[in-house]
Amino acid sequence: MRKNGFEVNNEKYPGLAYKTAVSNGLVLDKNCNKMSKRLGNVVDPFQTIDKFGADATRWYLITNASPWDNLKFDINGIQEVQRKFFGTLYNTYQFFALYSNLDGFAFKEEYIPLDQRPEIDRWILSSLNSLVVRVTESMDDYEPTQAGRAIEEFVDEHLSNWYVRLCRRRFWKGEYEHDKIAAYQTLYECLETVVRLIAPVSPFFSDAVFQNLNAATGRFTAESVHHVDFPKENKAAIDTLLEERMQLAQDTSSLILSIRKKVSLKVRQPLQKALIPVLNAGMKEQLAKIEDLIKSEVNVKEIEYITETEGFINKRIKPNFIALGKKLGPKMKAVSAALATLSQHDISAFEKNGNFILQINGEPLTLDLAEVEIFAEDIPGWSVASKGSLTVALDITISEELRKEGEAREFVNRIQNLRKDSGFEVTDRININIVENERLANSLNEYKNYICAEILADSINFVPKLPNGTEIEINDIPLQVSVMKKV
Repeated sequence: MRKNGFEVNNEKYPGLAYKTAVSNGLVLDKNCNKMSKRLGNVVDPFQTIDKFGADATRWYLITNASPWDNLKFDINGIQEVQRKFFGTLYNTYQFFALYSNLDGFAFKEEYIPLDQRPEIDRWILSSLNSLVVRVTESMDDYEPTQAGRAIEEFVDEHLSNWYVRLCRRRFWKGEYEHDKIAAYQTLYECLETVVRLIAPVSPFFSDAVFQNLNAATGRFTAESVHHVDFPKENKAAIDTLLEERMQLAQDTSSLILSIRKKVSLKVRQPLQKALIPVLNAGMKEQLAKIEDLIKSEVNVKEIEYITETEGFINKRIKPNFIALGKKLGPKMKAVSAALATLSQHDISAFEKNGNFILQINGEPLTLDLAEVEIFAEDIPGWSVASKGSLTVALDITISEELRKEGEAREFVNRIQNLRKDSGFEVTDRININIVENERLANSLNEYKNYICAEILADSINFVPKLPNGTEIEINDIPLQVSVMKKV
């Protein structure tokens, strides 16, 4: 009112009508048209809730667009939320419930201090507490969309696809001792905190999972997730260097896995070496600390760090047209031509420094690394991939020894699938008969101990024939087997 020339004072207008106002945008159809009966594009909200549930609908509406922006409503988006977010979170909970019930975990043991837990536990708890900070700040700033997306990223990329996947063995193997208890406590804390974070948007799903968790542990006396406090971060648990290091591990693994996909090499096939050019001593130190994790994740025997890539890895550079379009306008063509003239040394300096100064029509122009795209070219016997300043080169040559180990790993996978299809319990031990196969005999015999440990087999026997065997394939080689539960 003051801006529009009205006299405003506390006597004339005592108090504040409100401190913050949020104005909602329109709900449009998926083609960005305003919904109307005439166009026949109106979506009945009650039918949507009946079909997909209130929580999935609410979560989609909150995370798809900020409340003040127009929302393009698409039923497929709700289905994606059901599958990718709620499905992933529920599967993570089911995984925890399955093994915690087998081991009788009820959080009765003394809380294990962070410095007595493995690094991956400390990392996920650091990420969890960083998430609490981001979600709280976003909610306080009336940014529920950012809060929801941060939770989605944590559940999908960190909790499910990294922590649980890398820690599976800790839950289903070994005795119920320190390491396994640490894993249970860590995953429980993550699940319990996440359902408290999502409770304001997902009241029913969060309460169901919370009550299931709390029924086993009794950590809260409240009857509902909505009767407990919103999570507060534990600042002592946040380790930014550890989070940075694990992100580097994820990015490196992602690049190597993308190379495997490009050249059609399964992850179960071990490879000998990956090369990683390091830009500075700090990067090498961070990578060295998570080297074993990367090797395990991508199934390579060794990682070598190189400081000079000139003469070994050739790179090309071009503008990021989306990032530079508005900034450069008509200068784009000249910048593209200037980038094309950069030497390998120039590109390496660009990556190390994070920026580079070009001379365009006699004037200096500074470009940031995010404003260009750098591509690495393959080398004979190697395949190369890059993401920002990170580059990896993967040795894709398969030796005889690597081939045999790969076949053993493939065999383990096939038998695990047969166990599952046969309805065996995860703790059931088995005996295996295999029809003699000259092509695979050396591989399976050489790695027999490894195979037995992985599939819980007490014996593996080669026989001349199997009347009622099951045919499987190991790298396109047919093999007859029978899997019998030990009684």
